Amino acid sequence: VITVKIPQDCHPCMERVLEFLYEYGLFLAKAVTIVVAILAVVIFVLAASMKNKSDKGELRLTDISDELMQLKHQLKEELLPKKQFKAYEKQVKAAEKAAEKQNLTKGKVFVIDFKGSIDANEVASLREEVTAIITIADKDDQVLVNVESGGGMVHGYGLASSQLDRLRQANIPLSICVDKVAASGGYMMACVANKVYAAPFAIVGSIGVIAQIPNFNRLLKNHDIDYEQHTAGNFKRTLTVFGENTDEGRAKFQQELEETHVLFKEFVGRYRPNMDIAKVATGEHWYGQQAIDLGLIDAVSTSDDVILDLVNTHQVIKIQYQMKKKLADKIAHGVSLSVTTMMNRFAERNQSV
Repeated sequence: VITVKIPQDCHPCMERVLEFLYEYGLFLAKAVTIVVAILAVVIFVLAASMKNKSDKGELRLTDISDELMQLKHQLKEELLPKKQFKAYEKQVKAAEKAAEKQNLTKGKVFVIDFKGSIDANEVASLREEVTAIITIADKDDQVLVNVESGGGMVHGYGLASSQLDRLRQANIPLSICVDKVAASGGYMMACVANKVYAAPFAIVGSIGVIAQIPNFNRLLKNHDIDYEQHTAGNFKRTLTVFGENTDEGRAKFQQELEETHVLFKEFVGRYRPNMDIAKVATGEHWYGQQAIDLGLIDAVSTSDDVILDLVNTHQVIKIQYQMKKKLADKIAHGVSLSVTTMMNRFAERNQSV
């Protein structure tokens, strides 16, 4: 034990130090209490405002015509001599004034992007975008949809196609652009359009139906595991993952696939009556420059070229409905994108053109 003796004359100093520490601690406690109280009020207000906000998403409009005009203006300013650029500016202003005097208004082209997943859950945004367009569109307006999808669930893409059909029922001209792929369910959407464009090497077609299911019945039997399934109705379940499948169940399952295929062919034939549906409804896919000869598309072109042509005669506006995502959905979406990127890189390494 070490004992430290404090000189008698240091006691007043120590008292002052202790007094200072006491007062500082008291001040700090008060400050922390005030900060916590303020934070509590802020959190309460934010929570209340979040509750009052709608869970629905928001509609965003982007003027593509204006963006391209600004890009053109910037390039002219950089590349042209000053005199030529000033002359260009005068020409643009004169054209704008003439249009104002004549009260000329361009028709609008509403652009929608649809990048579909397996279950076509993007149809939730598509229906909002279509509804907004039908609400505001005039007689000179039209719609351009950029479709990118390899297909997926029948009911999901059936609903997505029905949403596009709403535009046709409203007598709004509809065009579809395929830059990469619109196969199976993706082509079910594309065929609804009045005009279908596809890039030279875009994949289109695949008018067919596929279903596959694993069966672990033999594995369970080898490990002495029983599996029971009870149904009411002979074909409530045709094929099963764990039970023993029967020839009768397989035949019924195949029949259902054939019936779906017939509905698919009839749907495509309704919108593209001049196409030889028997020739293209084999489940095969084709590239854009082949698809035009088969009547699957109407012209070979990229969406960029189509938009550049439309800008000359219309005001092109991109419309996008964004659903609000919860934190868990954002994390899941990020993981999904990471996995997709990894798979694409792996495919690129093992496949050449």
